Amino acid sequence: MRADDPADAGAAAGQRGFLGKLGSRLGGQRAETPLPGLHMREAVLLLRNYEDSGRGWFWSTDAGGALTYISEAVAEVMDKRAADLLGTPLTDLFHPADSHGERQRTLPFLLTRQSKFDELPLRAAIDGEERWWSVSGRPHFDAAGQFTGYRGSGTDVTAQRRSAEDASRLALYDSLTGLANRFHISKKLESTLAAFTQQQRSCAIMLLDLDRFKQVNDTLGHPAGDALLKQVAERLLKIVGDKEMVSRLGGDEFQIILPDQDDRGKLGDLAAEIIANLSQPYSVEGSRCIIGTSVGVAIAPFDGMTSEDLVRNADLALYAAKGGGRGRFRFYSSDLHQAAEDRRALEEDLRDALARGQMELSYQPVVHSQSNMVTGVEALVRWLHPERGIISPSMFIPIAEEANLIWPLGEWVLRKACEDAARWPGGLRVAVNVSPIQFANENLPKIVANALAATGLSPDRLELEITESVFLGDSAETARMFKALKGLGVRLALDDFGTGYSSLGYLQSAPFDKIKIDQSFVRGATEKGSRNAAIIAAIVALAEALDMETTAEGIESLDQLDLIRKLGVSHVQGYVYSKPVADGELVEHAEAGSWTIKPSGPAKQRNDRFQMFRKVGAVHGNHRYAVVIRNLSATGAFIEGLLDVPVGTQFVIDFGEGQLVTATVRRSTKHQQGIEFEHSLVSDGNGGLCTRHRVSPYLIAAANQQIETTMTLPAFTTTNDWKAA
Repeated sequence: MRADDPADAGAAAGQRGFLGKLGSRLGGQRAETPLPGLHMREAVLLLRNYEDSGRGWFWSTDAGGALTYISEAVAEVMDKRAADLLGTPLTDLFHPADSHGERQRTLPFLLTRQSKFDELPLRAAIDGEERWWSVSGRPHFDAAGQFTGYRGSGTDVTAQRRSAEDASRLALYDSLTGLANRFHISKKLESTLAAFTQQQRSCAIMLLDLDRFKQVNDTLGHPAGDALLKQVAERLLKIVGDKEMVSRLGGDEFQIILPDQDDRGKLGDLAAEIIANLSQPYSVEGSRCIIGTSVGVAIAPFDGMTSEDLVRNADLALYAAKGGGRGRFRFYSSDLHQAAEDRRALEEDLRDALARGQMELSYQPVVHSQSNMVTGVEALVRWLHPERGIISPSMFIPIAEEANLIWPLGEWVLRKACEDAARWPGGLRVAVNVSPIQFANENLPKIVANALAATGLSPDRLELEITESVFLGDSAETARMFKALKGLGVRLALDDFGTGYSSLGYLQSAPFDKIKIDQSFVRGATEKGSRNAAIIAAIVALAEALDMETTAEGIESLDQLDLIRKLGVSHVQGYVYSKPVADGELVEHAEAGSWTIKPSGPAKQRNDRFQMFRKVGAVHGNHRYAVVIRNLSATGAFIEGLLDVPVGTQFVIDFGEGQLVTATVRRSTKHQQGIEFEHSLVSDGNGGLCTRHRVSPYLIAAANQQIETTMTLPAFTTTNDWKAA
């Protein structure tokens, strides 16, 4: 800006006064004392050079806050001329306080108070660009002490601010996925729980651990693993929605915070959605990858009041979910501590179980759906523990996989099944499950060949059941394994089809002889509004087009069987025909010639019932009775312990840990009652059931305090007291 420019005469006058004042300060004199002309010119040149360098700029206002001087460099940045800005409020140079949550909201207040300020960070009001200035100002007064305006300076701190934001982002966010990191989510959880505790609000967390992620790193390399983690993060954000509540803790572990959520029905649905979504195939660097995830859930204040307790218990639930077979969720419960100890003890016992002869096989018939004739059986391994009795494979197989015991166990099952089948009259096939760990071992074909040779079993009578999880990618190793197994002459069955990993692509190349439809489709197929029947029909049509058989698993009711037959499924496996039988019983049926089984079971599908011996409380009025649950379903239970209870009586069943549900007696015979729940139970993620909601510890504490101060519950002695109650 030139002082001799007629258009800028007013600005030049302001500049001379302002720069003269600054020049006087450079000379170390009082502001009121003018400098000699030579010194003045030198000071002006120095300040102009400073402005022209772009390192800083100057400004001044009148008493009303309107600009009387502004450096030309700043005006150019704002795509204006300095003269155009004179007379406008200083505050117009910056974004208003409500458009950005920064300290600039204090600027109008400071100007009104006529206070000095230093290095105030303000965001420039420039459309389409984020630019930050550090602004300082001093109020100016005349000789009479009257306020005349401000004079100040500013510097561009955009680069420094971006650098600080990048550093902050690195400190708070995961550099790979952009999600919150462990430190950030830990602080957020601590602050959330601290606030929610005072407000008596709930907060759930989920811990996720990816299944089979290590195989991606080992097979495709770490860059592919990193790309996969980014896709996982994107899917999680799409499901959860709030980026600040999703974090990557490190490796393949993730955490989600869900404020004000304690509905275990909704949490279970969300966990199931996450598992299903993350289990869908990924495309990474041209390769198709399939992983899964397991989820542990803990809810404050029920499962912990502090972040440390809540995370520890969610981690324990996650450990239980992975131990239960992976690809599932689990809610925390206090008995998981004992379950973890039991699991460690089982792992030690499992190491010697084979050598001690504690393993045995049973065989579940596979029946032709139209003729009711048994065409084959599936070999199922059971562990006869000397102290715990029969232990389900769903419990010890995951332990065997983690403890590297699956190979000797799997080889024993294969050889034993072939040995038994070779002695059976007729030509019944035997199906043996092959875990993904076994399938990935290049020695599998050799072991199968040795088992066939040692027992003399015809290869076409052996069927290897392989789950979809073996299809980590369309790799050459997978193709070679299929070719080697088919080269032996054995049959291959695709097990658990439709559990989340399904893809039509590998059915075109993998030489399967049979598709086994997962029982989750079957169990919901007869429900009103279910689309499962259409899905099953599509699977059958696909199998027929590829010249494959189909087997529906888990058929238990006659209406399920009727639907399966109508849909054209060729084979059926389930309790509607037979439970697993011992080798001796199988031989007896086979010796009689053709083995035909007449289907039997409930007419309609009903809720799963869990046999158990569980002590709970039954509250009626002011009395609490100890009863035993003999079986449990989502809608009711069968209890023992009360005598001659009238039908229609209502109880509150106390399952413990704040789990209360209102129930009505629908059937009563002496000391046994059938009760119906007012609200259905929900899945606990581990094959069991739990209440949707729990009574808050805050309410329990308040209720206990009220009871202690107002009344004492009367004691009862025998079940005969019920009649008086």
